[in-house]
Amino acid sequence: MPINFDFENVNITEFGLGLDSPNRGFVFVPVDEVVQKSLVEMVSFTKTQMQDKASSMATYQPSEKYASIEYLTFSINDPLVQELKNLHESENVPEDCSAFDNINQCFAYFVKLTDNNQQRITAVRRSTQFKTLIKKRHRLVQYVDNTLKSLEETVFKLDNDFDFIIHNDLIHILRPSGLEFTAQLQKAIMDAVPANIASIASEIDFVNFDSISQYAQNHPRAARYIASIKSQSEAINISQDKLERYCEKTNVVTNIVDGKINLDSSQIMGFLEVLDRRRYEIDLKDDGESEVYRAPSRSRVTS
Repeated sequence: MPINFDFENVNITEFGLGLDSPNRGFVFVPVDEVVQKSLVEMVSFTKTQMQDKASSMATYQPSEKYASIEYLTFSINDPLVQELKNLHESENVPEDCSAFDNINQCFAYFVKLTDNNQQRITAVRRSTQFKTLIKKRHRLVQYVDNTLKSLEETVFKLDNDFDFIIHNDLIHILRPSGLEFTAQLQKAIMDAVPANIASIASEIDFVNFDSISQYAQNHPRAARYIASIKSQSEAINISQDKLERYCEKTNVVTNIVDGKINLDSSQIMGFLEVLDRRRYEIDLKDDGESEVYRAPSRSRVTS
C-alpha cells in the first residue's frame, strides 16, 4: 500500500526523542517552524527514495540479511514491533522540555505528521548522526563581527531522511538496520521464541519442538529463523513424509520417536533452514552426486 500523504498541507508537526533513561520511552520536544519544515522535507525525501525502489519492494523477514538500504514493509500489528505501534497510535505522548539533558540516552528521534485529510505519519531515525556534533562543539566555529568564533551552544544535526515511516498498518522501511536497532528486534525476537514455537507447533504436530525451543532461546540466528517461519506462515500444510524425505536429501538427520520427528542439537539449524526454505539440493552432475546448499537470502520465484 503506497504512502498517501499530502506533504503540501501538513497541519500538525510533532518532534520527539526516544530515550533509554530513566525508563525507555518516547517524549515530545518543542521545535520552531523552521525545524518543522525541515522535518517535513526529510519525510518527503524518504518517501521519494522508497518510490524509486518500489519495483523491488519486499516484505521484511527476520531471518533475511539485508543491504544497508532496501525498501521493505512490515505489519505494524506484528508483536515484534509493539513499541512502535504504541508510539504511532498514541494520542498522549508526554512533552519533556528537559529531554535534551539526557541526550546521551537518546537512541532515536522521530516526527509525527498529520495532513489536512487526517492522514497520519510517524517517521523515525536512529540518532547516531543527530548526536555527532555534541562532542565537537568547540571545534565548530561561526563568523561573527568579522571574527571567527567558537560555537558555544550545543548543536545537533538532522539527517537527510528517516530510517522508516509508519503509515496506516504498515512500516515502510528504508534502512532495515535502523528498524532493528530502534525496535530492539533482536531482543523481541529472542523473547518471542516460546510463543512463536507454540504457534508453529500447532501447525506441525508431528515434530517435537522441545529441543528446538531450548536451543533457539540461546541462539539468535535460530530465533530469527523461527520468527520468519511464523510470520510468513511457512508451517501451514507441511507434509510429514515430504519433510522427512527433504531432510534426508539435504543431509539433515532426524529421529522418529513415537511417530514424531526429533532432532539432535547439531541438526536444529539445518532443520530450521528447511522450514524457512533456505536449504536446497542441486543435482546437475553426471556422477549422480547431488549438492546441498544453504541460501543466506532467498525470494520466491513466481515466473
